[in-house]
Amino acid sequence: MSDKFIYFDNINTTLPDPEVISLICRLMKSNLGNPSSHIHSAGIAAGEVLDSAREKVAAFSGTAAENIIFTSGATESNNLAISGFLRAHPNYGLIISEIEHFSIINQARKIRGDGKPVSFIDVDSTGLVDLAQLEKAVQTGPTLVSVAPANPEIGTIQDIESIGNICKKHNAYLHCDATASAVLLPIEVEKQGIDLLTLSAHNMYGPPGIGALYVSPKVNIAPLFEGGNQENGKRPGTENYIGAAGMGEACEIIKNNRDTWNQNLLTLGRTLWQGLADKVPFIHFTGHPEKRLAGHVSFWVEHIEGESLLLFLNMNGVMAACSSNLKGKDEEDLVASHVLTAVGVPTDVCAGSITFSLAKYNTQVEVDYIISIMPDIVEKLLAMSPSYSDYKKKKEILHE
Repeated sequence: MSDKFIYFDNINTTLPDPEVISLICRLMKSNLGNPSSHIHSAGIAAGEVLDSAREKVAAFSGTAAENIIFTSGATESNNLAISGFLRAHPNYGLIISEIEHFSIINQARKIRGDGKPVSFIDVDSTGLVDLAQLEKAVQTGPTLVSVAPANPEIGTIQDIESIGNICKKHNAYLHCDATASAVLLPIEVEKQGIDLLTLSAHNMYGPPGIGALYVSPKVNIAPLFEGGNQENGKRPGTENYIGAAGMGEACEIIKNNRDTWNQNLLTLGRTLWQGLADKVPFIHFTGHPEKRLAGHVSFWVEHIEGESLLLFLNMNGVMAACSSNLKGKDEEDLVASHVLTAVGVPTDVCAGSITFSLAKYNTQVEVDYIISIMPDIVEKLLAMSPSYSDYKKKKEILHE
């Protein structure tokens, strides 16, 4: 194992910003009470911390503080947005893209099983949503639409403003899971026509265990469970005000530095993409070549399982993400994920993809290192691959 630590898995979680860590540690040592104990000074102080955090998350999202609900993270926010909305609007159906996160895909499957109308919208080979199909689908009845601004696996950025306009035109509501995109893409919920927005702190240089849901004033949602009247009665339970403070701090840091970070990440991402394209055989890049997250490079290599490639990268000190699924409950073979299948990646030759996702602290030296080790890793894995062995035999027969 290498003693290097090159972290290129920022799409799954980011390393917390030092200022966020400092704030959380300081608050943990303070004499703060329960925000609901609003009579005594310790409770009032905790409430002020929570209020300040809510203001920062709201400013980050382009809305007012009263429209922000704190949750435990993206999965809860997605469930509160979709299941909470459909509980409050029982006559509505659901439309999602084929490449949403499993916390949305699995809700859609359950909702369809309960007898509600659910539609899955196709994407093209780059991962862009079929807007014509979406516009046709939203005219079938009252609908909630859920489309992420960007896909974490392939990096493709959707035209959320156009999707928002389609929803507005046909009186549909729009939910966006911005977990993968909030660090890199500006959010203006009103301008973009977003009615419900999911945020996750640990994906944006904040602490784990805290997230948020923006809820438009024109939207009603029902709570997922019973309890007190916290978060306007929509999310009962004592608020994680220290986590919320960390999230608010992270939002403020991102808002002040996003443009500078993005310029650097665009350069690093393009260098990494080109370096891999020049040096790695059988490589296929995924997602849109231009409309993609800065610093995001995703690909698969013919004849090589994504998890095997991930393990070899880890042995060389590189942390990345792999996207693959088991063929079945009792099978060991890996196949392409639902996202790769949706964009038309051939499942007979693709056994999972790799995603390199860079962040503000990654460097050109790290990119150069990965470009230098990838050819050797791929060569070793090809030598071990039964699929590649069969490919060579067939090629030899054709040339006889």
